[in-house]
Amino acid sequence: MAERSFSNEVKKLRVGSGETFHGEGILAVTKALLQSGVSYVGGYQGAPISHLMDVLADAQDILEELDIHFEASASEASAAAMLAASVNYPLRGAVTWKSTVGTNVASDALASVASSGVKGGCLVIVGEDYGEGSSIMQERTHPFAMKSQMWLLDPRPNLESITEMVERGFELSEASNTPVMLELRIRACHVHGSFVAKDNIQPTFKLRDAMENPERDCSRVVLPPSNFVHEVEKIEQRWPAAIEYLKQAQLNEMLGGSGGRVGFIVQGGLYNTLIRALELLGLSNSFGDTPLPIYCLNVTYPMIDDEVIEFCQDKEAVLMIEEGQPEYIEQAINTILKNADLPCKVVGKSIFPRAGEYTGKVLQDGVKAFLQENDPNRLPAKHSKSASLKKATIPVKTVSPTVPARPSGFCTGCPERPVFSAMKLVQKEIGKFHVSCDIGCHLFSILPPFDIGNTTMGYGLGWAGSSALQADSRQRTVSVMGDGGFWHNGLTSGVGNAVFNRNDNVLVIVDNGYSAATGGQDLLSSTATNARRNTNNPIARAVKGLGVKWLKEVNTYDISRMKRVLTDAMTTKVKGPKVIVAQSECMLNRQRREKPLRRKAIQAGQRVVRSRFGVDEDTCTGDHACIRLSGCPSLTLKDNPDPLREDPVAHVNNDCVGCGVCGGNAHAAVLCPSFYRADLVYNPNRWDLWWQRLRGRVIGYLQQRRDRQRARYAFD
Repeated sequence: MAERSFSNEVKKLRVGSGETFHGEGILAVTKALLQSGVSYVGGYQGAPISHLMDVLADAQDILEELDIHFEASASEASAAAMLAASVNYPLRGAVTWKSTVGTNVASDALASVASSGVKGGCLVIVGEDYGEGSSIMQERTHPFAMKSQMWLLDPRPNLESITEMVERGFELSEASNTPVMLELRIRACHVHGSFVAKDNIQPTFKLRDAMENPERDCSRVVLPPSNFVHEVEKIEQRWPAAIEYLKQAQLNEMLGGSGGRVGFIVQGGLYNTLIRALELLGLSNSFGDTPLPIYCLNVTYPMIDDEVIEFCQDKEAVLMIEEGQPEYIEQAINTILKNADLPCKVVGKSIFPRAGEYTGKVLQDGVKAFLQENDPNRLPAKHSKSASLKKATIPVKTVSPTVPARPSGFCTGCPERPVFSAMKLVQKEIGKFHVSCDIGCHLFSILPPFDIGNTTMGYGLGWAGSSALQADSRQRTVSVMGDGGFWHNGLTSGVGNAVFNRNDNVLVIVDNGYSAATGGQDLLSSTATNARRNTNNPIARAVKGLGVKWLKEVNTYDISRMKRVLTDAMTTKVKGPKVIVAQSECMLNRQRREKPLRRKAIQAGQRVVRSRFGVDEDTCTGDHACIRLSGCPSLTLKDNPDPLREDPVAHVNNDCVGCGVCGGNAHAAVLCPSFYRADLVYNPNRWDLWWQRLRGRVIGYLQQRRDRQRARYAFD
């Protein structure tokens, strides 16, 4: 169950030639694939291209009509290996994943297909997750394209450019027998717009044709001596073929004006941001009409020497706008101009930040500084250097003293929160231990209030990340892995490795039923029925199959048992790998499924019961240990109603989903008994109303008796 359904939007994919397609960037990419005659598509979900996988899954009927095979691959490596189908056959194929982590996982297969070369066009669509909104290490796709000699497209973020680059990417791949990478930033994935569509087409050479007429060419296999020849082919044949195609197709664009002392060279994906910066400086409108010359690199690798020379030959200086570091493109342009003996100065990282996302403000400041130094007459008077010097400096006050930090955390009711609550309780009893984390929602445990976790090495590598810590010690290590990471890489790299090497440490597999961190897609172990996928394959069965003897399955919301099992795993005299499968459904997906059904039932007049938790204000001690142990967003503070007590009391707000973790923590940690559960009954029946009246009378009687007792004691 993905976080969003595109079942309605995919109907737009049927529009034909001459019709206008309106929609989101991801939908436009899918439409472009269908217009390009692809035979197969695969990939692994991850921001910012998770929705591309979701769109393809929802468009399965259309894909089948066009004889297109689609796979939700087990990993990025599995997806990249699909490109082998295009090595010997004229089959167009596309794969997709989140970069750079996905590209790292897929690197073995990508390097091989880049070495052997392809007969059919291959397109690798990567979500370039770089910048402040990223969830991964800050690296770029560019160096991988360079080292494996794969061509890299970076289209301007509008639907016309994106769809054209998808279609042209296949042509470039076939013209140069080289796989092509196309990078899309998150804004490009979700930009809305329109373009004139073409007809969807079936591949002329089908998968069935390849299977029934197999071809074999030893020179395409990456083995000596062929692999040595491949390196020569890349440089002497494929690269020149790519350059020739790019010149003819003119994928890079000369935009803006045509004269002047200065110009701009920009990555295609940053073009819109550059135009916004120029607009703020009064040098462009929002449609890109500017007198300043712009060389827009929709293809960032390889560079086309002739185009660079043509653009720079009449200029004194150019500003190279390249996000991230090292400055590969800037270095290449300097080399091209040096070899051509052109005096044009290239300015880039000398005025721009060497690292970090190039936001509108960053580009505005950089462009302004560049023009002030190299062509001050271009700038309006208010942006001149003299005006900048006269401008009063307004001190910026930090908001940190008044606005508290809000670290990323688990969703309300998340079944992973109680796992780390139990872990904190175990640490209180037996002392701190090393925790090796993994990629996924559970990585939020490293932040407050849990502060659990020492390292994270990659998706599915939680247990492998602690494999070196094997010694005769009084304390074992604990590793954490999600079900998504388990099926991605953890089954072999983590569990298999631990069994083979007789690891004596502990692994907690958080099984919430979905690949929750990437958008809630189904997994092999999902309990939901999926008409097109094989689910209901328990993780415990796979772990046992690899030889793990010490195995426990626990409901994550049972914090007391979770604590006992984890303590047992850390203290048992039994040697060998110990695995705890902590199971409960992802609350976010559960609420997506149950809320509409509950709302519909209430509207239909049916009896519906929903649990809520609260805090007895008179009982709450105000030490807030419950909050420090849980961190639930719905568990907050409110003023103490008792005028004699100053400390605020704990309070459960209306976001509560009734998971019971707050009360479970209070019980497991032996905290104050201030939590209560209340069942909200919608459309009550006669029996409910009778019980309500009875409870009201009993409670009213007890309250009146208590008031009489208070009055008597006060009189005495």
